[in-house]
Amino acid sequence: MNVISPEAAASKRAWLKILVRYKRPDRRRSAAELAITLIPFVMLWALSSAAYSYGHWWGLVLIIPAAGFLVRIFMIQHDCGHGSFFANRIADDWIGRCLGVLTLTPYDCWRRAHANHHASAGNLDERGMGDIRTLTVAEYRRMSWRGRLAYRLYRHPLVMFGLGPIWLFIFEQRLPVGMMRGGLTPWMSSMATNLGIAVATAALVWFVGLGAFLIVHLPIVILAGSAGVWLFYVQHQFEETEWAKESDWEFQHAALHGSSYYDLPPVLNWFTGNIGVHHVHHLSAKVPCYRLPEVLRDYPELRGIGRITLLDSLRCVRLALWDENRRKLISFSEARMAA
Repeated sequence: MNVISPEAAASKRAWLKILVRYKRPDRRRSAAELAITLIPFVMLWALSSAAYSYGHWWGLVLIIPAAGFLVRIFMIQHDCGHGSFFANRIADDWIGRCLGVLTLTPYDCWRRAHANHHASAGNLDERGMGDIRTLTVAEYRRMSWRGRLAYRLYRHPLVMFGLGPIWLFIFEQRLPVGMMRGGLTPWMSSMATNLGIAVATAALVWFVGLGAFLIVHLPIVILAGSAGVWLFYVQHQFEETEWAKESDWEFQHAALHGSSYYDLPPVLNWFTGNIGVHHVHHLSAKVPCYRLPEVLRDYPELRGIGRITLLDSLRCVRLALWDENRRKLISFSEARMAA
């Protein structure tokens, strides 16, 4: 059982009060962040296309930074989904929907699934919506050999960070499977995004040709998608994360200790919209991405909670099962040895 003392609970509630002062966005800063993300992305895409068209294959190296900017576009869409980028519901929603055409992500569908993730992250009884499938050791041992094989394949790095992002962003998100209970909104969001993607694709193919479009855009989408899935993975799939049954689950504790502080180099922090400061983000999703570093600057004690470095994160790939006895994520081999 995960028992939280009254003092610890009070401390976590105090963080919620502290973070209120960081919720207000600077709308001019938000507009600037949007501009310095979209404009370079368009320029890099155009230069990559021109390099291909004129036979300068070395110019296709620009696909890599273009993918970085697409990741940042998704992070702005993410802030719009939380209503934190402009703190104006109409502006945030329509900017998010437009950016969803670039990220291949239906905004309203994603926002609903992501809200569920924030509301239940770390809750063993509320898994399955907007998160990475994670089994406990006991659940895994009760599965048939086919079930174990399927789970092991799902958690394999080539599937998780290779085939998985391709399936998710290019195919799965084209239809709101599993979300139709919410009425027509998921369907309309998916179809409107698909229409926008089709129109944008047709226009680009008309301008640069099908070959240039496929050679340039597909790698950008795949690289950005893999990076996005990787970020989402390490933000919750680290050894000392926190999972608990409904009866023991507590929002503030799960947010602060079930989410990592992914301490990245400054340039990667910029491209990822500071999403590595994930424990603060889960405590207060209304804090704009560009204000998250301010929180760490003013309260350096938060740097020591759930901190993982770039090197640490590489070791997280092997973690796949939640050990309820030792209260940490472990690998398949560790589970086998324990058995």
